[in-house]
Parts: sequence; C-alpha cells; structure tokens
Amino acid sequence: QVQLVESGGGLVQAGDSLKLSCAASGPTFSSYLGWFRRAPGKEREFVAAISWSAGSAHYGDSVKGRFTISRDNAKKTVYLQMNSLNPEDTAVYYCAAKTGLGYEDSYEYWGQGTQVTVSS
Repeated sequence: QVQLVESGGGLVQAGDSLKLSCAASGPTFSSYLGWFRRAPGKEREFVAAISWSAGSAHYGDSVKGRFTISRDNAKKTVYLQMNSLNPEDTAVYYCAAKTGLGYEDSYEYWGQGTQVTVSS
C-alpha cells in the first residue's frame, strides 16, 4: 500500500512562489506521481505528473510555464514548484500515485491534500 503525505501549502500573495512536497512510503512500483487540485465549487483538475522512472513531466494547460514538477527517487519525494501564483490557483492540492499507463487519470493512491490560498 502506497502512502502519500503532502506538505508545503499555505497562504501567499499573488505573484509569490510556493513549493509543495509529497513524500511516498510503501512499495515504489508507481508509474506516475501526479498533482491535482480542487478549488471550491469546481471539479478536480489535473495539475502535473512525472514518470517515476524516466522523469518525464506533463502539465495541465492552466499551469504550463509557471509550475514545475520534479522528483527525488532516493527520498521517494515529488515536488511541485509553483511560481507566479494567482488567486485562481487557490485550491486543495493532492498528490497521487498510479501503477498503470497514462498520466492524467486512474490514480489509485491519494494523499490527504494541502491547502494553497493565494490572496490578491
């Protein structure tokens, strides 16, 4: 059973940066680790994903050029560097892991989420 624990959320101002971390424990058989977010009143949105083995990264359209996903295999940790934050980025951010193909859906394991609030 893979367990995921997010950290690094908080309250920032528009234009600021924030870095989220997701520490994984348990079997490291995941193919992708991803970040998703859910804003109040909205559906869950794909933010970014990274291949655990190859390190290839993928991003949702709303964060391309501003967010960067990375991983440290030795620490079993995935990061999300968020720059140029704006109020529309306010959401609960979730880390997720999966074992199958593809990177945008069908994630099997989820963290508890961390709140990111961006004030204008």
